[in-house]
Amino acid sequence: MALSTLGWRKSTYSEEASSCVYVAAAGDGAVLLRESDEPDVVLVTTRRALRAFISRVKAGALDDVS
Repeated sequence: MALSTLGWRKSTYSEEASSCVYVAAAGDGAVLLRESDEPDVVLVTTRRALRAFISRVKAGALDDVS
């Protein structure tokens, strides 16, 4: 799978000049994440794990991570 052929998307809230996180769906059901500053570094996760992570962040559960 070539990273350049994936349908990478970013939030409509992101500004053009800002650092952004991009997300893409892989054909095998995996979710890929990358940052605009380092596009060759890709994290792979599942929809379920990403959903759980986002819920924890929104709930403030990771505000005091040391």
